[in-house]
Amino acid sequence: MPFLSDTLARVKPSPTIAVTTKAAQLKAAGKDVIGLGAGEPDFDTPQNIKDAAKRAIDAGRTKYTAVDGIPELKAAICAKFLRENGLTYTPAQITVGTGGKQTLYNALMATCNPGDEVIIPAPYWVSYPDMVLLAGGTPVPVVAGIDTAFKITPAQLEAAITPKTKWFIFNSPSNPTGAGYTREELRGLCDVLLRHPHVWIMSDDMYEHLVFGDFEFCTPAEIEPALYDRTLTCNGVSKSYAMTGWRIGYAAGPVALIKAMGTIQSQSTSNPCSVSQYAALEALTGPQDFLAENRKVFERRRDLVVSMLNAAKGITCPTPEGAFYVYPDISACIGKVTAGGTLISNDEVFATALLEETGVAVVFGAAFGLSPNFRVSYATADEVLREACSRIQAFCATLT
Repeated sequence: MPFLSDTLARVKPSPTIAVTTKAAQLKAAGKDVIGLGAGEPDFDTPQNIKDAAKRAIDAGRTKYTAVDGIPELKAAICAKFLRENGLTYTPAQITVGTGGKQTLYNALMATCNPGDEVIIPAPYWVSYPDMVLLAGGTPVPVVAGIDTAFKITPAQLEAAITPKTKWFIFNSPSNPTGAGYTREELRGLCDVLLRHPHVWIMSDDMYEHLVFGDFEFCTPAEIEPALYDRTLTCNGVSKSYAMTGWRIGYAAGPVALIKAMGTIQSQSTSNPCSVSQYAALEALTGPQDFLAENRKVFERRRDLVVSMLNAAKGITCPTPEGAFYVYPDISACIGKVTAGGTLISNDEVFATALLEETGVAVVFGAAFGLSPNFRVSYATADEVLREACSRIQAFCATLT
């Protein structure tokens, strides 16, 4: 009898974490490595949020809390959705988890049965398909290439829906591409979903506040109120508030679904960290002015990286609407040989050779469901990005 579960054969470790780990190991060994794999802001958590956590500790708020969030935080989340998205929720419709990933995972575990299909636009965040598989469902990738700016069309969504479809996972702005759907583009997808009342919508809005220029963020339940009763709107404090390590995510949806997610959480992690919940409460209710300041920094970095990567031989890098990623196409590099003698047969080989020959760590596109590409996270200092892109340019210039 095998000791390990058969479930493990259906999933794989996160490639983004693997790249970050490998880069850290090389750096610890004395190598000159620039890691562009982690989707983590380099900004420190704002001081008022850290102070709120300290006050919570001093006040003894270090005990168990309600399984899916303290009442004060749930109320603040309701206020946030009304203030920023025009969506009305009650605390009974809110769940708080240990990071955004757990809320997504809880929802899938609470709803997926064998044979249930989950539509996932590709390129996708690496965890979506594996979470679906862990929950017993079947991921159905729908590929959107560079020709449609990495955004699926209503016709593609319509064609992917079957009687077995349970969820449509929507992520805008996107990890890994930074692509953001306009109101008109999202309207088209919502019109399709209105025709298929058995399909639920899981909207991952984690990069809501990281949008650039005149792009306006929007979310499905806001665009189409008729979808409200079958939409789980997910968010968190990790990216916008530079709180990745605090591990607080949240979601809003129908009461029955929220209760089911709470049941899953009650038998897995139980409540999120009490201190982190009070920090998140301050994040959502405290000063918000730094969000615009950080957004300007990320926009400047985006423009720097896009410009420098488009100047690299064989690379085409679209300009994303948001998040802090770019997803360059390297079709013209496939089949070439590096200065170190490596034949670039695919984007994983490209990323490996880039790391070994230049010390720049990126994540290969196959991990996100679309090749040949790679993902760069530009959530780091300008000078670091400039040096990394210069190395990529030099690497590409030597390909023959």
